[in-house]
Amino acid sequence: MSVNILIIEDVPEMSQLIAMYLEKDGMTPTIASSAEEGLSILNEKTPDLIILDLNLPGMSGFDFLKKFRQNQPATPVIIASARDADEDIITGLGIGADEFVTKPFSPRVLVAKVKANLRRNSEISAAAEDFYQFGDYKLLLNSCVLKKGAEKIPLSNKEYNVLEYLIKHEGENLSPEKIYKDVWKAEFGDITAVAVYIQRLRKKIEDEPSSPKFIKTVFGLGYIFENPK
Repeated sequence: MSVNILIIEDVPEMSQLIAMYLEKDGMTPTIASSAEEGLSILNEKTPDLIILDLNLPGMSGFDFLKKFRQNQPATPVIIASARDADEDIITGLGIGADEFVTKPFSPRVLVAKVKANLRRNSEISAAAEDFYQFGDYKLLLNSCVLKKGAEKIPLSNKEYNVLEYLIKHEGENLSPEKIYKDVWKAEFGDITAVAVYIQRLRKKIEDEPSSPKFIKTVFGLGYIFENPK
């Protein structure tokens, strides 16, 4: 699969030199001579990485990066600029650049940094946790954590097991007997435990536990988990 790199650089000789070295390494470069042109290209496709100059005609590289990061928090951005003041480097990294390379630089070194950032981003993506989103909540399926935004909602092991089970059977009518058998791993026992845990979960995830929108009661049948879109 081709790796697409967007180069935003207003000096043609520089952008073409970078593009040549990227192509030699099997990557596909696209050149924009201004931040506005770069944004136009982004409307059509999102690159795997961006190489960004700061001193651009019109919108500056800083302003481009701020705008880009509003919608694309993960795509790596390497600033390649002749501006080498500490303030510029701190600002660039602070608003979302992954690396700051000062000119003049070796094109081979820049390509090595591109590959390192792509590799790191790929590893992060591969390690990204599976999750289930419902309303403002996110159930992290690998670490067994429920979050509402950045807030972690405490769940006991059994509360998590019941919630995960309901979610995995979204849209199904589930009797208390079936929930107990599958979650508690027992044929016989105190079936009222299911209702107890359902009530506990409702208090944690429902705005109005008495009128739930996620874990609903199906009279005569049991419970059903719904995720209103």
